[in-house]
Amino acid sequence: MHASSGFQGRSAGLGLALVSAFAFGGSGVAAKPLIEAGLDPLHVVWLRVAGAAVIMLPVAWRHRNLVRERPALLAGFGLFAVAGVQAFYFASISRIPVGVALLVEYLAPALVLGWVRFVQRRPVTRAAALGVVLAVGGLACVVEVWAGLSFDLLGLLLALGAACCQVGYFVLSDHGGQDGQDGQDGRDSRDGKGGRGGEGRHAEPPHPVGVIAYGLIVGAAVLTVVARPWGMDWSLLGGSAAMNGNEVPAWLLLGWIVLLATVLAYATGVVSVRLLSPQVAGVVACLEAVIATGLAWVLLGEHLSAPQLIGGFVVLTGAFIAQSAAPKPPSGPVAAGGGTAVVAEAVEGELSGGRAPH
Repeated sequence: MHASSGFQGRSAGLGLALVSAFAFGGSGVAAKPLIEAGLDPLHVVWLRVAGAAVIMLPVAWRHRNLVRERPALLAGFGLFAVAGVQAFYFASISRIPVGVALLVEYLAPALVLGWVRFVQRRPVTRAAALGVVLAVGGLACVVEVWAGLSFDLLGLLLALGAACCQVGYFVLSDHGGQDGQDGQDGRDSRDGKGGRGGEGRHAEPPHPVGVIAYGLIVGAAVLTVVARPWGMDWSLLGGSAAMNGNEVPAWLLLGWIVLLATVLAYATGVVSVRLLSPQVAGVVACLEAVIATGLAWVLLGEHLSAPQLIGGFVVLTGAFIAQSAAPKPPSGPVAAGGGTAVVAEAVEGELSGGRAPH
């Protein structure tokens, strides 16, 4: 009976992880036509995050205790994993293909290991080092360094900025998790119960969906200041955008970005991580880059050459090895535009006591 229940749970988790990967993978494909129609990349990011934040307000209210208990975690998630990653990612796809931008983001696990090795001066395994070498070498094939970088340099730097924002969140999560654990240990050692006047306050990790809801709210607030949406040409949303020669209503693409590529992607990603192990969820999350590249090929006409496809496979292999071999600080494949199911896995990882993520 228990075995049957466990199998059903894993099957459901795998299905949800696939849904999340597909949802996150489509964010850039839906956003790029809006950007090419005249919307500023920052305005598209603001529409995505603000729209999702409004939808998640009931969830935020339900978990309002997080504002008092984990303000640093909420601020870090909103600033780095939501606002930073998505702003850099959407800006990058305005200049380079969606698949290339996402693959550049997959350098995040390698960058996390670099932080662990050279900043924290902690040892890393040979397998982790191999993963870094593979990721960097695969990326060289993706950007075709032998051709003098066949893509826009600024676009590549913007995609790298998205990866760095992921690293910033991972590092912040690691410190936040350690501090929270230390505080809990201190309370336990003093009274043996979980603290006076706030018994068990941090005994249970904060709910990841609540963290996501507040991350979106914080991200929307930050992006409102940066993007200045009051200067946006709102009339563009009433028109259409070209998707590989076909006209698609702009409002439909916006709904895709907000409802499918953000709300559905985060929600299914969080649940899938709870039903699967983080390692399995991380493997499924790697499909996001494949899905994004495939969708961009079919819907946007963005074709990658054979060396680039091979390089992309090597990048994903290296990212997976680096993720699997990394020490306790969260690391893992990166969600398109922050999306992070992978970012959701990062949250779930930190909130569950140091598991690796997105």
